[in-house]
Parts: sequence; C-alpha cells; structure tokens
Amino acid sequence: MGHSAGGAVALTMAGPAVIRLQAEVLVLATNWGFEGDTYAFCKKAREAGYDGIEVWWPGDPGERQRLREALKEHDLKVGFLCGGSGADFRTHLEQYKGAVEQALEWDPLYINSHSGKDFFTFEQNSRFIEFSLEKKGPTEILHETHRSRMCYSVPVTTAFLNRYPEMKLTLDISHWTNVHESLLDDQAEAVNNALRHTRHIHARVGHQEGPQVSDPRAPEWEDAVKHHLEWWDTAVKHQLESGKKQITFLTEFGPPTYLPTLPYTRQPLVNQWEVNVYMLNLLKARYRK
Repeated sequence: MGHSAGGAVALTMAGPAVIRLQAEVLVLATNWGFEGDTYAFCKKAREAGYDGIEVWWPGDPGERQRLREALKEHDLKVGFLCGGSGADFRTHLEQYKGAVEQALEWDPLYINSHSGKDFFTFEQNSRFIEFSLEKKGPTEILHETHRSRMCYSVPVTTAFLNRYPEMKLTLDISHWTNVHESLLDDQAEAVNNALRHTRHIHARVGHQEGPQVSDPRAPEWEDAVKHHLEWWDTAVKHQLESGKKQITFLTEFGPPTYLPTLPYTRQPLVNQWEVNVYMLNLLKARYRK
C-alpha cells in the first residue's frame, strides 16, 4: 500500500541521516504472520533483499532439516529465538536451557532470549541471565526487552544490568514506550544504559499507547519514528565502540492484532510485509558501510 506522505517521512528521516559504518549491517526478516512454509518464507525474504531471518528454534527435527536446507538454498543467515512456556519456573527454565543448548550447535548470528516472566521473582529471573553468561563462545546470548518477560520495563531491566554488567540485550524498545506510556524522555539515563548493553535491535516503532504504530510511513507518527531512530543510532554507536563487526536488525512489524484492523471486518490497515520491507530499505539506506 503506497503512501505519498510516507515518502516525505522516509526522506526526512532516512535520507540525510546516512550513517556510514565500519561494520557489516545485516537486516533480518521475521516469519511472524507469514502464511507459507519455510522454503516460501526464505525465498521471499531473499528476493526482498534481506540478509537472513530470525525464527523460533524449531523443536521438530524435520522442521530443523527443512530450515537448514532453505537457509543454504537462499544463502540466508539465521538468528534464533529461545524461551520457555508456562507458569512453572523450573519447567520454564529447563525448556529455555534445552532450546539454547541445541540452538548453539548451529552457530547462529545470536540467540535472542524471551527470558523468564514478569511474574517470576527477581531471583528466579536471574537464573536465566546466569545461565546465559555461563555459555562462553562466539554466539552471544541476548535478553529481549519484551512485555510479559523479565525485561518488561526500564527500571526492572536496569536492576538486572546493575547486578549483571556483562548482560547483553536485544532492544525492542517499542515495548517500553507502551509499558511506560511515554517516549521515555523522563528515563533517559536508564534508557542510555540499556543502549550500551544492546547487541541486536528489533526495528519496530511503538508509541505511548501501543507497541506498534499503525504505519511508520504516516506523518502522524513522525515523532515516534524519530525517537526510535535516535535510540537505534545510539545503540549502533555503542556496538561499534565495542568492536562489533556485524550490526543486526530485525524488521518486526507484526500481523493483526499487533497491526490495527478495521472494526467488524478485521481487515488490516496496511500490508504487514510491505511495512517490514519499507523498514528494511530504511535501515539499509540509513546505515551504510
């Protein structure tokens, strides 16, 4: 779905603010909301210009084999999501550990952890961090700033970072704009601390009342887009200063009901895939080697 106003935003936001990096920038696609099999998803991602994909670690051996073949055929890199499920802490932790142990065998770009739960105690959630820090190797294990998980808010995440200064984050700051009902200007110091610990970015734009704007191309969201770009710029700067040679993004605008729909018909207001490809091109234009 084209938007003439969106072009203006793209020019003002992405055009002049090209940031040339001494690092490789990899932009990954999400299969969240994609209707089709692994081969079709990888083919479409490659044709759109993505460098790789981020998917949940497949529990089924057959699906793992199909994924391996599809990645090879379409020359795509992969980052894995790992987590646990359910309200029982011990079961949740063991599921998470098992998924991470298996995913590490693939040498992915990173492992993005949907770590713990917001209702687990601080000490229980700390076990997820301690496990990740015990794993020494080339693959970084990151913890996502995500609602319902342990890093659901700025102050809670700050407490974890203070206890575990080696902890690394996947930044999905759109969740925090929703949780705190703000663009976080009143928590700038704590946010900047999180940006220093960021090693991967989920490039979705949130706002004060939700984790996803209706369309980042629309002029009414210009301020929210500007804030997110500034956060991402700072996170990239810190990664470069740490010596990182690959900067990774995931374009993660989601399907309904993350994506707003028309009442009664449930028809999405925009095309999810087109919005994510717009973000792909914005990031590629903004962060050039």
